[in-house]
Amino acid sequence: MHRTKVRVVEDALDANNTIAGANRSDFDRSDVTVVNLMSAPGAGKTTLLERALEDIAEEGLRVGVLEGDVQGSFDADRLSVLHIPVVQLNTDNGFGGECHLDANMVRSALPAVPLDKIDVLIVENVGNLVCPAEFRIGEDSRIMVCSVTEGEDKPLKYPLMFRACELVIINKVDLLQHLDFDVDRLEANIKQVNHDATVMRVSAKTGEGVDEVRAWLKALPARVAAEAAHDHDHADHDHPDHEHAPA
Repeated sequence: MHRTKVRVVEDALDANNTIAGANRSDFDRSDVTVVNLMSAPGAGKTTLLERALEDIAEEGLRVGVLEGDVQGSFDADRLSVLHIPVVQLNTDNGFGGECHLDANMVRSALPAVPLDKIDVLIVENVGNLVCPAEFRIGEDSRIMVCSVTEGEDKPLKYPLMFRACELVIINKVDLLQHLDFDVDRLEANIKQVNHDATVMRVSAKTGEGVDEVRAWLKALPARVAAEAAHDHDHADHDHPDHEHAPA
């Protein structure tokens, strides 16, 4: 029975990866860079987006948001005042109320996303520290938001989430003066499970550090394009299209 369960899980992940690949092809055709934004519930993803995306179009970056929740449109309603494309995706409607977004859910919402009018799509995943990290959705990059109210041990207790992300944002640093919390220890724990992660300290409430997040987002499309070109050149070198004819 245990081996059967493992096989079912592997099949589900394989199927998800196939659909994620189809999503990736659609994003590439539209030249859209995709970010999977993850966190525990209440870490401050939406407030961070409100701050980071305010007037970002005036800085030359067209951003859209795919908002994932089990029910309701509270976060999407908040972001809609930024005058950017926002599409709500609820997992209770036909998806069983899942605690994460998977590639198929994202694919079901793509017809409503104006890919031809944006440069970056941010997918705000359902708040959860486990499942979202297990399911690729066709993204280029993953960001994880953790707050100082969650405890320094979270990277050690939920390593997959922190290991899966290239940027980890420590949010709510404005509360440090009121907490018995060692932010340096949290950062050390993040680096222990993901040495390559970029770590930023931010207060979405006061705006501290948000400019750094905005700059990271603005630079992401060029960085992704450069990495793709490098990978393509490397693949061409390893697998030439034709063999040289013998002399």
